[in-house]
Amino acid sequence: MTNLPKFKNKKLFEQAFIHRSYLNETKERISSNERLEFLGDSIVSFVVSKYLYAEYANFDEGSLTNLRSLLVNTKALAQVARELNFGKLLKLSRGEEESKGRENTSLLADCFEAFIGALFIDQGIEKVSDFITRVLLSKAQTYSSKKALKDTKSLLQEIIQAKKQISPLYKVVKEEGPAHKKTFTVGVFVDDVLFGKGKGKSKQEAEKDAAEQALSVLNLKA
Repeated sequence: MTNLPKFKNKKLFEQAFIHRSYLNETKERISSNERLEFLGDSIVSFVVSKYLYAEYANFDEGSLTNLRSLLVNTKALAQVARELNFGKLLKLSRGEEESKGRENTSLLADCFEAFIGALFIDQGIEKVSDFITRVLLSKAQTYSSKKALKDTKSLLQEIIQAKKQISPLYKVVKEEGPAHKKTFTVGVFVDDVLFGKGKGKSKQEAEKDAAEQALSVLNLKA
């Protein structure tokens, strides 16, 4: 586990881990981590974009966008949150606790973004950049091979069309959360057979995740 930065404002640190469900079961006058998550989302994207622009001078816009997507998608951020043991720090309602909220991919990704937002307020962009470089951007090299950068949906389409002369079909099978903050579950089907499911904060992200699962079923990693 990477050591977390020490906050000057301990309440800000604690707020980064307060899920909105917890507010219904406490008498404390506290706020959830949603506003911090909103801020952190933009900061993560900025820091990652700046780093990739400087480090990958030979990459065109499409490759940079694809690499950034691999680094900042819900699954990738949740994995970093797991490595940092953020799940143990979360404050959840009993219901979220019982439904294994501490292991929930979307919830962990949100928590990571909230933590980044809190760190920015507490210590500024330089400390944030150092932290993100250490825990997240160290993975950039792993993703930067030509095969990894190829769009998962395009790769899956090529494979399915070559084998069956048809295109995979993506369908939204579930929508969760309030209108302003939905989580989508998308299935990818071939000849009405489900090949993979994916989750994301947008339909596009969920489709990419579903395509990646389908590639795994086909024993091909994007």
